[in-house]
Amino acid sequence: MEKESRVKKTLLNAKVNTICYFVSLFIAFFTRKIFLDYLGANFVGLTSTTNSLLGFLNLAELGVGTAIGYVLYKPIFSGDREKINQIISIFGYLYRIIGFSILAFGVILSLFLPKIFSETSFPLSLIYFGFYAFLFSSLLSYFVNYRMTLLSADQRNYVVTGYFQITTSVKVIVQMILAIYLTNFYVYFCIEILFGIVNSIILNIKIRQTYPWLSSNIKKGRILLKDYPEIGKYVRQVFFHKLGGFAQGQIIPLLIYHFSTLSVVALYENYTLISLRLRGAVGGVLDSTSAGIGNLISEGDKDKIYTTFKELFSFRLFIAGVISVCLYRLSSPFICLWLGQQYVISDILVFLIVLQVFSTLMRGTTDQYLYGFGLFYDVWAPAVETVLSIAVSIFLGFFYGLAGVLTGPLFAALIIVHIWKPIFLYGKGFKRPVFLYVMLLVKNLLPIIIIFFVVSMLAEKIIPLAVSSESWLNWILYSAVFTSFYALFHFVSLFAISQDFRAFARRFIRRKVTKNQ
Repeated sequence: MEKESRVKKTLLNAKVNTICYFVSLFIAFFTRKIFLDYLGANFVGLTSTTNSLLGFLNLAELGVGTAIGYVLYKPIFSGDREKINQIISIFGYLYRIIGFSILAFGVILSLFLPKIFSETSFPLSLIYFGFYAFLFSSLLSYFVNYRMTLLSADQRNYVVTGYFQITTSVKVIVQMILAIYLTNFYVYFCIEILFGIVNSIILNIKIRQTYPWLSSNIKKGRILLKDYPEIGKYVRQVFFHKLGGFAQGQIIPLLIYHFSTLSVVALYENYTLISLRLRGAVGGVLDSTSAGIGNLISEGDKDKIYTTFKELFSFRLFIAGVISVCLYRLSSPFICLWLGQQYVISDILVFLIVLQVFSTLMRGTTDQYLYGFGLFYDVWAPAVETVLSIAVSIFLGFFYGLAGVLTGPLFAALIIVHIWKPIFLYGKGFKRPVFLYVMLLVKNLLPIIIIFFVVSMLAEKIIPLAVSSESWLNWILYSAVFTSFYALFHFVSLFAISQDFRAFARRFIRRKVTKNQ
C-alpha cells in the first residue's frame, strides 16, 4: 500500500510539473511581447535586473530547505507528528533569521540602486518601489510560506506547483491587461505584491487542510534546535554544494563573454534558450521522484532501494538519450527556420551544448539518491569542480574561444559528477562495489551512441536533413520521423539488453493496464 501511494504521488507530481511548465512557457512567450510593446524594453530590463540582484541575496538561504527536507523524510515515513512539528518549528526559526538577514542585505543593496541604474531614465522612486516590491514577495517565503516544505518532503509538491502556477498565471494576465489599458509601472508592482500575498494565503489554507494537526512554534524552534545537531551539520555541508553551483553559474557566463565576440554569444544564446527550456521541461518530470526516493530510503529495504535506483537510472538515460540526440539533430534546422541561416552555429558548439544537456539530465538519479541518503559531507567536491571548471575554461578559452570555455564545465562534471559522485554513492550509500555502476552505465550508454548512427542513416534515406530546413512542415515531418525512429529503436535495444529498463517498462505498462481496467 505504501509503495502504491508513493508511485501515485510521484506520477501526480510529474503530471502537474509537466502541465504547469508548458502553461508557464506559453504565458511567458505570449505576455512578453505585450509587456515589451506597452511597457517598453527598458522596463522589462529593469524588472529582470532587479530580480537578478535579489537572486544574489537568496544565497543566504544556505541550503536550510534542502537539509530540513532530508531530516523530514524519516518522521514522515513513520508518521511521527510530534517530531514533524518540532522540525517545522526549527525550520521556521532558521528561516526567520535568514529572512531578516536578506532584509538587512536588501536595504544595504538598495543604497546602491542609484549607482546601478544610473543610466536609466526611470525615476528613483519607481526603481525603489519595484525593488522593495520584489523583495517583499521574496521574503514571504521565509516569514509566511516556510511550512510548505512539508508538502514537498511528503511528495505533495504538486500542491505547491499547482497553486503557484495558477496564481502566477492570473497575476501575469492581470498585469498584461492593466499594461494595455493603464500603462502604469506602479500598478504593475502593486499587482506583484498583491498576488504574493494571495499565493501565501492559499498555500497556508491548503497546508492547514492537509495537515490539521500541524503546529509550528518559532520561539519553541529556537530551543529545540540544540536537540537536532544534525540539522546544523547538514546545512553547513549543503551550503558548500550550493556555493559551488552558484560560483560556476556566475563565473562561466563571464568567461563566455570574455572569450567570444558579442555576435557569437548572441548566436550561442539562441541555442541555450532552446536547450534550457527543454531541459527544464524534462527535468521537472524526472525530478518529481526525489521525495519518493527519500521516502523509499527511509523504509530501509536495501535491495529495493538499489533495484529502484537501477530502474530509474536506466529510464533517465533513455530519456536523456532521446532528448539529446534529437536536440543535436533538429536544433540547427529549427534555428534556420526561426531566425535564419545566419544564426546557425558550428556543429562542435551544438555538440557541446547538447553534451551539457545530457550531462545534467544524466546526473539526476545519482544526485537524488545522494540527497536521499543525506550524503552531503563531500564538501571538497564542489570546490574542486568549480576550480577545474574555471581553470580548464580559461586555459582552453585562449586557444579555442567559446568551444574551449564550454569544455571546462563538461570536464569538471566528468571528474566530479560522473566519476566521483557514483563512487561516493556506491561506497557510502549502497555499500556495493562501484564496478556495478560501470556495468550499469555501459549497458545503458552504448545503445544511445549506436542507435544514433543507425537511425541517422535511416532517417537520411527517408528525408534528408537539409530538406527539414526548407519549411516548417518539412521540419515537423522530419522531426516526427527521426524522433519516432530513434525512440523506438532505443527502447527496443534497451528492453533487450537492460534487465533494469525492462523491469521499469513492465512496471509502467502493468500500472497503466491496471488503471484502465
